[in-house]
Amino acid sequence: MIAIVDYGMGNLRSVQKGFEHVGVEARITREAARIAEARGVVLPGVGAFPACMENLARFGLVEAIREVVRGKKPFLGICLGFQLLFSESEEFGPQKGLDLFPGRVVGFRPDGLKVPHMGWNSIEKKLDSPFLEGIRSGDFVYFVHSFYVDPADPSIVATTTDYGIRFASSIATDHLFACQFHPEKSQELGLRILANFGRFVKSR
Repeated sequence: MIAIVDYGMGNLRSVQKGFEHVGVEARITREAARIAEARGVVLPGVGAFPACMENLARFGLVEAIREVVRGKKPFLGICLGFQLLFSESEEFGPQKGLDLFPGRVVGFRPDGLKVPHMGWNSIEKKLDSPFLEGIRSGDFVYFVHSFYVDPADPSIVATTTDYGIRFASSIATDHLFACQFHPEKSQELGLRILANFGRFVKSR
């Protein structure tokens, strides 16, 4: 079973429905014990960085998520659930994140661009990963965000996207995939990523 972390914010049901569509069982929970027992964990996110960190702490989920990632359990972070993995954010900040990866979350500087960055944009693949099987450079996915991640370690960057600057739109390790875009809103390609994650979890 895949656990979708409920910390009082985020597009939980949309993510769950995406998994259902590809035949993968995923349950929404805020119980640390169920998250620890799950075969894979998804951290979605919509909202402000500091509010999300406060809610994770309020529900006793900060260490639960750190243990999942450090224990190399299959993990998927989406949008704000991607940003929270890093050291800090400048959103209403500086704000401390989960500090699982060194790096900062910084805001787009408009320079004539609309902020938030909203809608379809293309990705460029930097890494081959089982989480991106069937996804190619030039494919379009759906974004809604005003802040982006600047990882300290470029070797984990799986895809980049251009919006005034070229930013890391996803990262991947041997057990983790986290993306700034929304797979659950990215139609066929997004469902493929959710299916890839489901297969990866099943194979472990």
